[in-house]
Amino acid sequence: MEPFAERLTAGGLTPAAAHRFRRHLYRFFHDQGRQLPWRATPDPYHILVSEIMLQQTRVERVALKYEPFLNAFPDVWSLARAPLRDIMAAWQGLGYNRRALALQRIARQLVADFDGRLPASVETLRTFPGIGEATAGALAAFAFNQPVVFIETNIRRVFIHCFFPGQSGVRDREILPLVDQTLDRKQPRPWYYALMDYGSMLKRAAPNPNRRSAHHQRQAPFADSDRQIRGLILKALLGSPALSLEDLVKTVGKNPERTTRLIHTLIKEGFLEQEGAHLRIASSAQAPGTDFRDP
Repeated sequence: MEPFAERLTAGGLTPAAAHRFRRHLYRFFHDQGRQLPWRATPDPYHILVSEIMLQQTRVERVALKYEPFLNAFPDVWSLARAPLRDIMAAWQGLGYNRRALALQRIARQLVADFDGRLPASVETLRTFPGIGEATAGALAAFAFNQPVVFIETNIRRVFIHCFFPGQSGVRDREILPLVDQTLDRKQPRPWYYALMDYGSMLKRAAPNPNRRSAHHQRQAPFADSDRQIRGLILKALLGSPALSLEDLVKTVGKNPERTTRLIHTLIKEGFLEQEGAHLRIASSAQAPGTDFRDP
């Protein structure tokens, strides 16, 4: 790897240094870039589905779920009108189920207010449930080839590795000017793919540079977490049309008080509904809930 950090000045990178950096990453991308199904489409809806799926979920797992999900919901209108139960069934295995709820809410907002079309504006995209700064930037770059500046985990890893060797506590505000200065403004879509693939390689090839980020957080264990129990609750109700609270708690097989608390949380978030003594997957994703926004 070339010593890119040595080319940093008070004003950032020179155009020549930025060009060398891009050339280095494009060479890697040409030789080792990943072939992923969502990179083969210009369809903004398909790219939206992939970006929501990719929030906090490994590429390998998303690759297994992406095409079956699109087969089930091939356009924004089919997703908007689908029963939530069907969406949750197609989402099983991806985790972070709030994203599936947010995705249908996005679809319904697109149908109601945007004639079913994803807007290209980062500012507008950020107003949708489940879409934060990173996802809005990725959508603008990948769906509309816009030269926007954004940062996500793989991009962060590349810049920490290349420009902040040996430095800890690196903040995103230090990285973003370099993202801006090195951006290929004529080809932002392949450029960001190259950055992300290089970052993915770095995670496997060396100690993860993101551990030196000021924003790094160690993920809590999944086993016996609230996230695991929430998933077990939804899985149980996907396997049965409806269950009483007692039967649902018994099926989940975890601490009854904790499970009951999480069931009530899922009702408030719009995942579940109660009719009489029985609980089921909600028929609609319109109930208000907590938006899932990427960091």
